[in-house]
Amino acid sequence: MASELLQQVRVLDPVSGSDRVADVLLVDGVIQAIADSIAAYPGETQVQDCRGLVLGPGLVDLYSHSGEPGFEERETIASLLHAASAGGFTRIAVLPDTNPAIDNPGSVAWLQGKGREVRRTERERSQTSDSTPHTPHPIPHNLSHLYCWAALTLDVQGQQMTELGELATTDLVGFADGRSLTNLLLIRRLLEYLKPLAMPVALWASDSNLVGNGVMREGQASLRFGLPGIPTIAETAALSALLECIEIIGTPVHLMRLSTARGVELVRAAKARGVAVTASTTWMHLLLNSDAIGSYDPNLRLSPPLGNPADQNALVQGVKDSVIDAIAIDHTPYTYEEKTVSFAETPPGVIGLELALPLLWQALVETGTLSALELWRSLSNRPALCLQQKPATIAPGQPAELTLFDPQQPWNVDARSLKSRSSNTPWLRQEIKGRVVRTWIGNQIL
Repeated sequence: MASELLQQVRVLDPVSGSDRVADVLLVDGVIQAIADSIAAYPGETQVQDCRGLVLGPGLVDLYSHSGEPGFEERETIASLLHAASAGGFTRIAVLPDTNPAIDNPGSVAWLQGKGREVRRTERERSQTSDSTPHTPHPIPHNLSHLYCWAALTLDVQGQQMTELGELATTDLVGFADGRSLTNLLLIRRLLEYLKPLAMPVALWASDSNLVGNGVMREGQASLRFGLPGIPTIAETAALSALLECIEIIGTPVHLMRLSTARGVELVRAAKARGVAVTASTTWMHLLLNSDAIGSYDPNLRLSPPLGNPADQNALVQGVKDSVIDAIAIDHTPYTYEEKTVSFAETPPGVIGLELALPLLWQALVETGTLSALELWRSLSNRPALCLQQKPATIAPGQPAELTLFDPQQPWNVDARSLKSRSSNTPWLRQEIKGRVVRTWIGNQIL
């Protein structure tokens, strides 16, 4: 019987709204007891002094990108799951824009089978390894649960619907292209067909015609830096039309990648009218704004682009007010060669699974902008609800799906410390503070 006692750890449970310091006893991957002090525990229990550490439900990533299949040089399923686990994520949902795309039952089965194979191989390997939980960053005994979004359109090209009904019978988490759809008639038909399926649907509101050749948010910063701008209406015009469709048809939709202050206002008003929507923004849009692009770091090019300071403030407030339900990572790996070009030519996207929690904690919790519970709920139980999944909770008798985090532990971000195969991040070769210490996934320990 494997037994662990975490002493005097700060326990965050967004489900119950609890933030307290307590002892937590885990036995065979199940939470046995939570109390101010636990004196009675099995004789072989591993006791850990966790003062200064934070214990919360496992993090859930709504959407990220896998290189495999097709772009294994960027990321494999194995490296993706290792990165997710190292970052405290116990569940991760990948978008279907692989090569080939996840747009048919066979590709869904392949991806899920690959995920199970990787997790099984890692579990078998770790059982014979000499690593111990006393190492600074132990090798996982198991990896994050992998889920996949199936494509709405064939080859995620936005032209022709996939066989939605057939896909709905497979082991998928929901439907999303991960790219913007501009054909409103197609969007209408998709929502009509998807309504009786009652599965998660995620759409990104962005008008590619208005985006044009822009590479950053239009405004004073784009003028200063001499870079073509993307107007706010590239998001808000598409969002307004999308909200109209959702309200009339009634199919619940998750709105991806909200990035503007006006977009937050539109979602706030829609929710007040009872429109069936949830929304997310990405962690990078909460951390930075367009002023940061003065460095011309190619890793600051995102899609949608970083907002202006007013956009950033509105997004943070949206998270605080729960207008924005979840923070997504949108982990997008690229090789060194792909990102080592000029800002305007680089493909948009950054990695983030291993960096999001520590950087968000330092920027938002340590400054008092968000409470610890507000941040954690946006990274754990709220994303799970958006996926129509039961959130993990910290209570006796519940499986130990947990993340143990040290907000003060410094570490250097480099190719050796990152589990991801790619290192396209603005924090490369920098020291940051905060790191995940342990992760438990269900009845199995990382």
